[in-house]
Amino acid sequence: MSATRSLFGFHAVTARLRQRPDAVHALYVLAGRQDARLRELVQRAEAARVAVHPVDQARLDAMSGHGSHQGVVAIVDDALPYVSLDDVLEAPAEPPLLLILDGVTDPHNLGACLRSADAFGALAVVVPKDRAVGVNATVAKAACGAADIVPVITVTNLVRTMRELKERGLWLLGADAGGESLVDADLAGGIAWVLGAEGAGLRRLTRESCDRIVGIPLVGSVASINVSVAAGICLYATRAARMRTR
Repeated sequence: MSATRSLFGFHAVTARLRQRPDAVHALYVLAGRQDARLRELVQRAEAARVAVHPVDQARLDAMSGHGSHQGVVAIVDDALPYVSLDDVLEAPAEPPLLLILDGVTDPHNLGACLRSADAFGALAVVVPKDRAVGVNATVAKAACGAADIVPVITVTNLVRTMRELKERGLWLLGADAGGESLVDADLAGGIAWVLGAEGAGLRRLTRESCDRIVGIPLVGSVASINVSVAAGICLYATRAARMRTR
């Protein structure tokens, strides 16, 4: 039997039932709750022949590790189908767009980055194997279903992977202060945005492996913005530039 884990929250569970119902083993819902949102989820589960179990709040709290489960916890396959860079870059319908995260350790930030990647058409999110968070229940909850849609590709050597992407014709744009302004940046062609960890930013070797460094112009009093916010801005800017040139 394959390893399983808890997945919680309406968006995350609904996305798994929609994308991979065969990977959902059971659904646990708050007993006595009868609102339309829960009824719709239960109907979707029953249509997929997933057993539904009404349980009390304490059981759901324990199953979710006291996360914000919204009265919904599913038992799902622990591992998503393996996807490689070769898979996502094999025959893209448009110039590839990737997001590379250099050591992001906050699961909420990774989840938010996945939401932006899905919203703006990134093919995958690339993360290093060490010193970075992987896809867990908290990430899936924060991603609101995007963790089942956007592949997260874990690599052993991030710099080597960046070099391979260059050889495939992608431009590597590091998002960091001190570079050219995002407003004026050339965003044509295949692009992989490279963003650093919370607070620390890009590591030296990662920064040096980028083709260009691009900064987001800030006009307020804060000196920096959250990595997931920065990812959303960079991906949106790329999508907007492509839409203008169609």
